[in-house]
Amino acid sequence: MRRNWLRGLLYGSAFSVAALWLPAAALADSLFGAMEKAYITNPTLNSERAGQRAVDELVPQALSGWRPTIEITGNVEHQRIAQSAEIPTATGTKDTVIRSEPTTGTVAIELNQPLFRGFRTVESTKAAEARVDASQQNLLEVEQQVLFNVVQAYMNVYSGRQIVILRRQDVAALEAQVKASNERFAVGEITRTDVAQSEARLAESRSQLVNSQTQLAQDVANYVQLVGNEPGKLSYPKVSNVPNTLNGALGIAGEINPRLLAQAFVEVAARSDIGVAFSGLLPQADLTARGLASDPDFNVDDNEVRSVAIGAAVRIPIYEAGLVYSQVREAKQRASQRRIQVIEIARDVRAAVAQSWNAYVGLAQIIRNTRTQVRAAQLALTGVQQEYQAGTRTTLDVLDAQRDLVAAQVLQVVAERNRVISGYQLLAAIGHLTAQQVGLNVPIYQPSENYRRVRDKWIGTDVKTVE
Repeated sequence: MRRNWLRGLLYGSAFSVAALWLPAAALADSLFGAMEKAYITNPTLNSERAGQRAVDELVPQALSGWRPTIEITGNVEHQRIAQSAEIPTATGTKDTVIRSEPTTGTVAIELNQPLFRGFRTVESTKAAEARVDASQQNLLEVEQQVLFNVVQAYMNVYSGRQIVILRRQDVAALEAQVKASNERFAVGEITRTDVAQSEARLAESRSQLVNSQTQLAQDVANYVQLVGNEPGKLSYPKVSNVPNTLNGALGIAGEINPRLLAQAFVEVAARSDIGVAFSGLLPQADLTARGLASDPDFNVDDNEVRSVAIGAAVRIPIYEAGLVYSQVREAKQRASQRRIQVIEIARDVRAAVAQSWNAYVGLAQIIRNTRTQVRAAQLALTGVQQEYQAGTRTTLDVLDAQRDLVAAQVLQVVAERNRVISGYQLLAAIGHLTAQQVGLNVPIYQPSENYRRVRDKWIGTDVKTVE
């Protein structure tokens, strides 16, 4: 049954991909709409949410060090005993074997309440809370990565469709050029070389069209993987909430970048781990209470024994073979490593912000340049075609002008695509590419809700899982 379900899921996905070759749906897909679908249904993001909920359980596990443990033990034992004995008789003694089969039973209940664990519980709780905070920041980082992947997929499909249209127009223009060349060759106006040049350029353009269509199919499949459905009619999006200055972007990143904050919380947890390790060198105290009921022989009445005991135990370590000392030194080295990693990630974040900012600003000028290039290439092609008709230009001149125009148009599409991607890459670098910061129209997932639900839970195995 499970195998049939998996096969059906795979076939359904394949059908969705195949449907992408059909005309686009009537409904348009905005970039925000695609991100909203991914935010709710993307399995990578939902898997990370489930994993983060598992990390929440570290805190109640640490808090359990404050709580008592209660155990009930019981045993029943049946014995067969054969004992040799000398029995006095009138004429002397007689060897005999005395056989018995006693059954004994014991039931005990024991409560153990920790009083002092060398601050282990305190430090363990601090470390667990810091790891929960780090996990929540890691969840935000995954959320940003998924949404950025959606932006890339959306823009790849959008630009891919534009490029396919340009390639088709190029093929159509070159087909007309080949036809015109054959007609002029038939009347002796051009040579066979001119016709061959037109045909070669047409073949090249058709290959480029096939490559563009293949790349578009791959981009569409990636879009489906991230969003969950095939793209409809896409529109060119805008990038908003971009900081006005690089220093402003760096300042925001230093405050809220989830990758940087996650590592900072990891460093806090590592410092608490030092206290956890050091607790092995400190005294420990426990309070115990024990109740016992025992029946030495079920076959004899009025033979039951009952007892109740309350006591305290103190353990003072003197020398632990050097193990605990080594564990403390190890924890200190780990904390040092985590502190250095905070500096490393801060530099990585700064570099990412600067690169994204410069790319975003530079692409604005590149787009203006490509638009000028397209207008100039269009005018040049028109002029060359007119001069070709007048006999002052060659077939190769027309073909080169056509190629220049298509190349300029493709450059413009790519630059516009890169502009949007770099803008959202900048938002991700500073920590603003989250559903809440972007303003997606979706219920915002709150990881703190599950944390509050399980933090002080003493008993129970029921959970609320991510669906």
